[in-house]
Amino acid sequence: MTISVEQQVGRIVARSVDLVSVDELHKKVQAASKEGRALRVKYGADPSAPDIHLGHVVGLSKLREFQDLGHTVVFIIGDFTAMIGDPSGKSKTRPQLSREQVMENANSYQEQIFKVLDPGRTEMRFNSEWFGPMNFEDVIRLSAHVTVAQMLQRDDFAKRYGENQPISLVEFLYPLVQAYDSVMVQADIELGGTDQLFNLLLGRELQKIYGQEPQVVLTLPLIEGLDGVQKMSKSLGNYVGVTDAPGDMFGKVMSVSDDLMWRYFAYVLCAPEEEMAALKQKHPREAKDELARRIVAWFHDETAAQSASEEFARVFSGRQNPTDIPEIVIGPDVATDGQMGLLNLLTTAGLASSNGEARRLVQQGGVRIDDEKISDPRMTIQLKGGMILRAGKRGFARITLS
Repeated sequence: MTISVEQQVGRIVARSVDLVSVDELHKKVQAASKEGRALRVKYGADPSAPDIHLGHVVGLSKLREFQDLGHTVVFIIGDFTAMIGDPSGKSKTRPQLSREQVMENANSYQEQIFKVLDPGRTEMRFNSEWFGPMNFEDVIRLSAHVTVAQMLQRDDFAKRYGENQPISLVEFLYPLVQAYDSVMVQADIELGGTDQLFNLLLGRELQKIYGQEPQVVLTLPLIEGLDGVQKMSKSLGNYVGVTDAPGDMFGKVMSVSDDLMWRYFAYVLCAPEEEMAALKQKHPREAKDELARRIVAWFHDETAAQSASEEFARVFSGRQNPTDIPEIVIGPDVATDGQMGLLNLLTTAGLASSNGEARRLVQQGGVRIDDEKISDPRMTIQLKGGMILRAGKRGFARITLS
């Protein structure tokens, strides 16, 4: 079925935040359609961590929409820029990574993105391809195209400058490096999060300087993580990873608020408005189950999604224990006379990352032993084989004594 230029533009614009500009987008789509060619849609990712989560999937889903319309995604792995560091709205720079760390993360990225993208319509590029051979003279010539005043228009730079916080020259170079990527791949469109708007617009300016038609800039929202407040981030622990086990993935999605659920439907699954309207007629629990099943099926399979749904209902609705509880072996070198402090037990069992987190779980009423709520964080536990330890909504451990 042939899709008209207006229909293409409508699908591209849907759910976007910033668009510069709709007129230019219309002209690009019209020209590409007339000439029978694909638009080049640029998306860059720094492999600063080995795994991607649903926050990244927001952009990947939009890219897949472009591919379904017949366009080419130019996916740039920022192996060069990952070794520089980027504030991206943060108050401090990201740590620099070694070449080995970057390449390990990049390989993991490539495996994961094709759970969403069509490999046949994806052009993978590494920006070390053009930055690696550059010498210092090349860097100076490139830097001559922008001013400090331009860089200080970026919100996070302006804020830090106003607060007399340091900004390194390396950080100033980062937007320029990202912008130069657009020149090298001759991008027609660049897609990114709202926090990337400045960098994307700089790509337009640099393309003009190098005699290219400027790219259309399109941004998407940064979706909130499981806490419903902060943007999804692995460092904040509020994320749903695309490599999470089916049960963990399902349980995490089921933990989001009813309001946030609809943002996941819209931006992760790209559900059409009419479909969401029908889902909103259902009970929120039923709609959320649909969301969780579809996400698990996407990154695993339908069987795993159905099993996760049934297990969740059995455990959380039927208030039963999971069928597959991790076993934690505790020996006399850890327990004294068969006893352990509650906080130490939680961290040893892997149900809390620290005593502080364990204490919060207890104080919030989230810790049970053999289905008995434990409210005293100073409590000493007399261990016994087969004891079931539960922390939070999804954390279980069966104690075995050695």
